[in-house]
Amino acid sequence: METVLAIVVDGVIHASWLFMMAAGLTIIYGVMRILNMAHGSLYALGAYAAASLAGAWLSGGHAPLGSYLMLVLAALAVGLILGPVIERGLLLFMYGRDEVVLVLVTYALFLILEDAVKLVWGVESYFIAEPYGLLGNVELGSLSYPVYSGLLVLVALATGLGLRWGIYGTRYGKLLLAVIHDREMSAALGIDVRRVYLVTFTLGTTLAAIGGAITAPTVSVVPGMGVEVIVLAFAVIVIGGLGSVPGAALGAMIVGVVRSAAVHLLPQLELFSIYAVMACVLAFRPRGLFVAPEARKI
Repeated sequence: METVLAIVVDGVIHASWLFMMAAGLTIIYGVMRILNMAHGSLYALGAYAAASLAGAWLSGGHAPLGSYLMLVLAALAVGLILGPVIERGLLLFMYGRDEVVLVLVTYALFLILEDAVKLVWGVESYFIAEPYGLLGNVELGSLSYPVYSGLLVLVALATGLGLRWGIYGTRYGKLLLAVIHDREMSAALGIDVRRVYLVTFTLGTTLAAIGGAITAPTVSVVPGMGVEVIVLAFAVIVIGGLGSVPGAALGAMIVGVVRSAAVHLLPQLELFSIYAVMACVLAFRPRGLFVAPEARKI
């Protein structure tokens, strides 16, 4: 029973982290039809910015609880600055091109950002463990987990509920759904599609940066950390269905629990298990578990 409990709890924690990454990626694809290869680098930038800002805060002798605010501010700074810069400075000139071209463009951006990270922060590892252990631990039977991990789960849950409310419960969300279904008709009816693209890409970028920022206290922040993240995020959205936020949530939960089970039971099959699940899902549902809506052509 302890092993089962550990698998479930570890799976939920890992799924929360995966959802934070996959949500931004799937929103960008669902609205803009761009498979953003640079998403992992934006995650890494969020982690580096968070480690630097929170580290400076703590080294200055300020209240340790303020480090959580520094994590959030760092993520917002990365997302709200780089999102509009990338969308207006690069992607704006690529709309209407083939999706393969957009993949190559974002992959080139990924390579540029990876080198930019090394130029700014060097190749040394950054550690900012204080926020991770500051809240203490919670006991689940004979198992002990940091309260910070529960905070990560709450952040992912709040993100999912916030996205659902924003898409289905607000006027802007309805405009977003109209653009997803038929961008040409939306533009003809007066919706500023380019502004929708700007807000969407900035939102996706911010979610990636937040994912990196809240992960920074739990890992060593090193060059190349975005590579593994983007691979796992792609696996999640492919399983859940490209462009579907509920699919991203379900895909993250499946991948999280399967990976956790592999780590506890067959650690040598950890990486293989994720792609085995993806292959099984795609064998029966080639477009994923949730199919995003498409424009209806007459």
